[in-house]
Amino acid sequence: MIGFEIHTRRRAVAANIVAKYVGLPVANISDVMSRMTAGGPRLRPMHDGSFMAGPALTVRTRPGDNLMVHKALDLAAPGDVVVVDAGGDLTNAIIGEIMVSYAKSRKLGGIVINGSIRDAGALRRGDFPVFAAGITHRGPYKDGPGEINCTIALDGMTIEPGDLVVGDDDGLLCIPYDQVDAIYEAAKGKHAAEEKTFANIAAGKHDTSWVDARLKALGVIK
Repeated sequence: MIGFEIHTRRRAVAANIVAKYVGLPVANISDVMSRMTAGGPRLRPMHDGSFMAGPALTVRTRPGDNLMVHKALDLAAPGDVVVVDAGGDLTNAIIGEIMVSYAKSRKLGGIVINGSIRDAGALRRGDFPVFAAGITHRGPYKDGPGEINCTIALDGMTIEPGDLVVGDDDGLLCIPYDQVDAIYEAAKGKHAAEEKTFANIAAGKHDTSWVDARLKALGVIK
């Protein structure tokens, strides 16, 4: 039927790669990706801030409808992050406490909703990662259409099934499947450099000479 498709995911980032990313600041990952990739500032953590990382199981659904999201939760493997493009519409919630409880019982890695959630208080007190664009008490419809394991885009950030999705208090980021190793090594180096900076600040050795050097190059100071 047109508009209803369930595809087979052909590949997914391995669990040992996911584990290496856990706790690595999303801002550091973003920096080494040239700050060109983001899921949009509306996608915020709706849970207690616990780190999220896992291979994407993608869903595209009609705004306000969660039929195919229910099916995606059944299909998802432990550790998967179900990423839902619901068009960014905030009128009706796509998930709430019941669906999140079910996802947690299946040991999924998290849920991302480009749309609204409800039962915000219960989700906020929980440690199961949920990122969404808004909150509303109005519930969803269950009619479709929708598509599972397709290419989606959130505010220009393309997500292919099986890509690595990470999230923390700064927001959401997708790392393409073919780049997870190279980006991890670069982000690990970036994080180590920042940790050294914090140590220098604490020791009173923070070097800010680059500021004047930059201003001189711009002709601001002589």
